[in-house]
Amino acid sequence: MALKRTSPKTHRTAVNIGQQLLTWRKLQGLTAQQVADRAGLSRATLRKVEHGELGVGFESFLDIARVLGLSPQLNTAFDPYETDMGRARADEQLPQRVRR
Repeated sequence: MALKRTSPKTHRTAVNIGQQLLTWRKLQGLTAQQVADRAGLSRATLRKVEHGELGVGFESFLDIARVLGLSPQLNTAFDPYETDMGRARADEQLPQRVRR
């Protein structure tokens, strides 16, 4: 089985988001141990997220975002109806499945 290669753009995005989480933590005056404890994670896992390592689970990312108070921003950021395209197509009925 062939190994999937991570695209450079995906890697850069992970590193940028990790740095942003680190900055949010420091702005709030929280130690890595405090965030890890509140998120129910090890400090090593928090460190991996803050350094943009992609092998960390999505749940860990969401737990860190919750602890840092970023869940509302994530919900808004990924809401398709918060985009121009989403608002323009809001009245259309979405298909149950998309097939090619």
